[in-house]
Amino acid sequence: MLRSTTGGPVVDLRSDTVTRPTPGMRAAMATAEVGDDVFGDDPTVAALEAEVAAMFGHEAALFAPSGTMTNQIALQLVVPRGGELLTGADGHVVTYELGGAATLGGISTRTWPAVGADLDVAGIADMIRPAGFPSLPTSAIAVEQTHNLGGGGVVSLDALRGLRAAADAHGIAVHCDGARIWHAHIADGVPLDTYGSLFDTLSVCLSKGLGAPVGSLVVGSAERITQARAVRKRMGGGMRQVGILAEAGRYALRHHVTRLAEDHARARRLAEALEPFGVVDPAVVRTNLVPLDLTQVALDAPALAAAAAEQGVLLAAMLPRRARLVTHLDVDDTALDRAIDVLTRILRVAGT
Repeated sequence: MLRSTTGGPVVDLRSDTVTRPTPGMRAAMATAEVGDDVFGDDPTVAALEAEVAAMFGHEAALFAPSGTMTNQIALQLVVPRGGELLTGADGHVVTYELGGAATLGGISTRTWPAVGADLDVAGIADMIRPAGFPSLPTSAIAVEQTHNLGGGGVVSLDALRGLRAAADAHGIAVHCDGARIWHAHIADGVPLDTYGSLFDTLSVCLSKGLGAPVGSLVVGSAERITQARAVRKRMGGGMRQVGILAEAGRYALRHHVTRLAEDHARARRLAEALEPFGVVDPAVVRTNLVPLDLTQVALDAPALAAAAAEQGVLLAAMLPRRARLVTHLDVDDTALDRAIDVLTRILRVAGT
């Protein structure tokens, strides 16, 4: 366990990726049946892939090491080399994946303004370019659910249905970066297979809120997932006795989905505690991410992060005046109380 400079345990709110496997998850991993997944004979991986595909109402899924890899595999499935992808300017696939779409898939991206989860469906539909000289035709649209830089916002079901209708009208695909789609499912009660019906491909992550140590999956049709296996191999993502990790994901799906509501409740409590300092509106905190707007306070994001770290609370400085707090299964009520105490004291001093 990380320790603060004062000797106490650290409250790590940087991300839900920092979670550690629970004792039950470790026990499940230790007894997992394994095989060689590149040969397709790891039974635990096969079971995980079948379970996740069924959850989203699709034919197949493919296990890979990371969400960046599964996003980039999926984009190559729905956008041909030299083709165009539409996505948000603050989307993970263009912000945090180091130009993977261009360098790995030869994909051209065009973005709509950064609006987080509040999509302008009509505006996006108007951006779609049909085939024909001289413009590059649009091949696919990518959306993010929940939206990371949008403060964990949930794209509404109506908006997603509107995008699906627009894509169908133009004969193009829709991809979902669903790293935290489990949170959207719990927040809005939308069934996972309803989400699945709106997307040609999805990337879903096991190592964020669900607490597995590693792993994401590409979800899609059987034909696309067959192609995805070749793309994964080309990208260096073929793995061997990886059922040990797949079992962690299966355990997470059995035990850690419904408990996400606890993380959401703690995030709202954290937002309510910090609201008096003018850095967050609790009404926008729908899931486990708490975005802090520091434009009206004396501290910028790096300074706040440094001051909090000195007292054993870690947070992420996303932009010069924007920070992020993330609740997760390793943050209980005691840890949250400590974080609230530290952060409120720092912000109170900054405001005097």
